[in-house]
Amino acid sequence: MYWGEDLDERLYEGIEETHIEGMEIDSKLPITHWSYSSLMSFLRNPLAWYKRYVEKVYDQPSSPAGIIGRAAHVALQHFYGGIAKEGAIQLGLEYLRDVPDFEVNFGKSAKTKKARKEKRQAMEREYLQAIGFYLEKPPKYDVVGIEVKATTKVAGLPLPIRAISDLIVKSTGSPPAGGALDIVDHKFVDYFSPLGGQKTLFIIQAIFNYYTVKNMYKKPVRRFILQECRKKRNADGSKQMRRYSIEYDNCKEEFKIFHRLINDATAEISRSRLYLPNPSDMFEGENSFDIYRLGL
Repeated sequence: MYWGEDLDERLYEGIEETHIEGMEIDSKLPITHWSYSSLMSFLRNPLAWYKRYVEKVYDQPSSPAGIIGRAAHVALQHFYGGIAKEGAIQLGLEYLRDVPDFEVNFGKSAKTKKARKEKRQAMEREYLQAIGFYLEKPPKYDVVGIEVKATTKVAGLPLPIRAISDLIVKSTGSPPAGGALDIVDHKFVDYFSPLGGQKTLFIIQAIFNYYTVKNMYKKPVRRFILQECRKKRNADGSKQMRRYSIEYDNCKEEFKIFHRLINDATAEISRSRLYLPNPSDMFEGENSFDIYRLGL
């Protein structure tokens, strides 16, 4: 599971948000903005989306993989903010330990207190191994911003879009960047993405971040860089890290599709409709069907 695919925006309540440009919101719409997480949720399971992003009910426990990913992001946030490796790792571990049991989906096999404790210990080991892989030889950047959360209005879109960028860095490489910026996104995964930078989910996320960073910093934004770190050790001894780069100049068609998708999704939520469950959704299928069955 990728960090970002089930992003819990509550994690970022303490991060100052930047609102860019004057934004008038259509009061008839049920939401005030689109984010990558909310759009993916709507496409995957509209009823679960309605519960979370319209009614703002946050009662779904997170998977251990998601919590481990968040803890690793906390560690990297502090590491790139200037804290030494050991201190950053410890802060991530403290975050993981502070997540209460009721917010963790332990699965059917961890019913007892002892089983949950063992699962917690396994989560800590997996976190320490994953963040250790990343920080063994961490990528170096000229950092401009860390965990930058911003909302911006985009011409041609009926609702503002919101994004959180792990790192904003000065772009380097050939051709000369000329003051351009890159956006860096960290993902802690069970398996590397076979499509790499061509994965549709990555490109959609990249465009969300592009608009918010470009409008916030008023500088050209050149690339969206994904740093994937595999949490489990590769049996063949190969590198635990893979880097994918999405060049925005090569995504003109993807930008058009992004605009069409946002406009179509906004049109869908603007009309009167029934929100039906998606029982086959691997993340929220059962929960959405329970909501539907109870008539909530």
